[in-house]
Amino acid sequence: MLPFRSLIPAAALLAACNAGSDVDAAPVVVSPAPTATATPTPTPTPSPTTGGVPFATREVATFNAPWAMTFLPDGRMLVTEKGGTLLLVSADGSQRTTAATIPVDSAGQGGLMDVVLAPDFANSRRVYLSYSVAGDGGKGVVLARGVLDGNRVTGITELFRATPFVSGDGHYSGRIAFAPDGRHLFFTNGERQKFDPAQDPKATLGKVLRLTLDGQPAGDPGLTARGFHPAVWSYGHRNLLGIAFDAQGNLWEQEMGPKGGDEVNLILAGRNYGYPLVSEGDHYDGRPIPRHSTRPDLEAPKVAWNPVISPGGLIVYSGRMFPQYAGDLFIGGLSSEALVRVDVNGTNAAKGDQWPMNARIREVEEGPDGAIWVLQDGANAKLLMLTPRG
Repeated sequence: MLPFRSLIPAAALLAACNAGSDVDAAPVVVSPAPTATATPTPTPTPSPTTGGVPFATREVATFNAPWAMTFLPDGRMLVTEKGGTLLLVSADGSQRTTAATIPVDSAGQGGLMDVVLAPDFANSRRVYLSYSVAGDGGKGVVLARGVLDGNRVTGITELFRATPFVSGDGHYSGRIAFAPDGRHLFFTNGERQKFDPAQDPKATLGKVLRLTLDGQPAGDPGLTARGFHPAVWSYGHRNLLGIAFDAQGNLWEQEMGPKGGDEVNLILAGRNYGYPLVSEGDHYDGRPIPRHSTRPDLEAPKVAWNPVISPGGLIVYSGRMFPQYAGDLFIGGLSSEALVRVDVNGTNAAKGDQWPMNARIREVEEGPDGAIWVLQDGANAKLLMLTPRG
C-alpha cells in the first residue's frame, strides 16, 4: 500500500493550509512589542445582550498576535506573542514588561506558543514554553524551560524537540499540561500537515507525548515495546491545540480536523485516534475519509463538530464564579469566533453552549478568582475578562 500522503494531490495539501478548519494558517502581521511600557487603565465594556450570554465582558489589555497566557500566584500574567516576545503583565493589565525575547520561526502557524508554570513554581520559579524553530530537515516545535527571576525569564534551555523536522509552517501544536503526579508533563506535536507521521511509530508528529519535567521521554510502555518513539503516549492526531487534566485525572484534548471534524478526545495511554485513516471530516479536495464508526479498533472522539469551530485553547473549569460549569471544558473558537462549552460527565462529553464573541478566540484561561479570561487572535487582540452577569 502506498504511503497515505502519496495518495493526496499537492493541490489538496496546499488547500489544507488555507481552508476549512485550518484558518489558523492565515498570515498574521507581527510588529515589535513594547518593553517596560504602560497601557491606559482598562475601561469596562458591556457584553452582548443576545443569545443568553451568561457573562459580562471587560477589556483588560491588547496584544500583538498573542498565543497563550498563564497566571502567576500573585495575579500577574505571562503572555506569549507569536513573534517571540514573552510579556509579564500586571493583574489589571495596565503595566507590561518584556520578560524574554526568544528567537523563533514565526512564519505561518509558527512562533512562540504555550507558557505554563511548573507544578513547583512557588519554589523553583520555573516556566515552561513551546515555540517553533528552523533546523536540520526543516522546522519543528520545541519544549523549553526558564526561570522567572524578578521581571525576567532567564536561562531558557531547550528540553525536547519534535522529530523529524520537516518543511512547512503549519500544525506545530505545542500545548503543555502537567500530570497530577507532578512528575510528568504532556506535550502535543501536530502532524505538520504531512498526514503519514500521525501513524508513524518513529515520529513524534501527530502525537501526545509524555515527558519527565526535564524533557526525558516517558511514553506509554506498551507503545515503546512495539517500537514507538519512547515519548509517545497516544497517536493518530492532527493539530492538537488544547490539552488539560480534570479533577479526576482524566486528560482531555482538542484538535482541528481536516475539512470538518474538529474533535474533543479523552486521551488514553497507547490508543490510536485514527488520523488520517479515519476522521469526522474529509479531504480538502472533496474526497471522503472513512468515519470512526468504520474502525471500532480506533479511538473515536467524545465530541466532534462539522461545521467546524476551529478550536484554540482549552481549559477544564474549576472556579467558583460559574459553579454551574464546574468540570466542563471551555474552548476558544477561531473561525467560529466563539467561546465554546463542552459538558463533561465523568469520561463522557457532549456539546454545550457556543457563545458569540465577534472575534477569533485563541486562548482561554481561568483566573485565580474563577473569572474566565480569553485572548483574541491576531493584531490588536484584546484580553477579555468574563464574569457572571449581574
